[in-house]
Amino acid sequence: MEFSPIEIVGYVGSILIIISMTRTSILQLRLIGLVGSLTFLVYSLLIRAYPVAVVNAVIVGVHVYFLRQLTSKKKEFFKTLELYKESRYLQYFLDFHAADIEEHSPGFRYEPRDDQVRVFVLRDVMPAGLFIGRTHPDGTIEVELDYVIPQYRDFKVAEFLYSRRSQVFAERGCRRIWTRPGNEAHIEYFRKLGFTPDEVGGTPALVANLDTVLEA
Repeated sequence: MEFSPIEIVGYVGSILIIISMTRTSILQLRLIGLVGSLTFLVYSLLIRAYPVAVVNAVIVGVHVYFLRQLTSKKKEFFKTLELYKESRYLQYFLDFHAADIEEHSPGFRYEPRDDQVRVFVLRDVMPAGLFIGRTHPDGTIEVELDYVIPQYRDFKVAEFLYSRRSQVFAERGCRRIWTRPGNEAHIEYFRKLGFTPDEVGGTPALVANLDTVLEA
């Protein structure tokens, strides 16, 4: 079965729109949706389906508007909020996002301990991210969970958390952070932050010195 070039344009546009609807990142949803709508707009004009073209032109405008909102340089407020190990809201947050956390950090189970660092990263006063780490006697911190809710996955939460502005690690005298390698998405995330493959206690790990981690 062969497709004409015009049909291929239509199928590509449709596939891109479908893919955009599967994205958990709002930024990715808007970017892929924009390209898909533009492609489908071209297809509509090629087959002279003008009502469909009008609809896609409007969708393109909507995507452009919200992309400008997402990428604008407006001042945002970031702050960390430390949590008690028995925090009921912490447990509720973990339960509510359990399925998504399992997808991004397979096997994670929260076990409250005295040697933990537990902080929400607030973004305009909203709990956008959760960091749970374990302090070790050698002055390092092991990342047990670094989770950001879907609508805030534009890397800004991570940039703040691992910068000097957050003071999460500096005030504890920690200069070295590490994590056990997880799935591919987990590994790629930490590599973008400047973590590099190494060994801790004779087992593979991703390690970073604070001086080499992203600074916001």
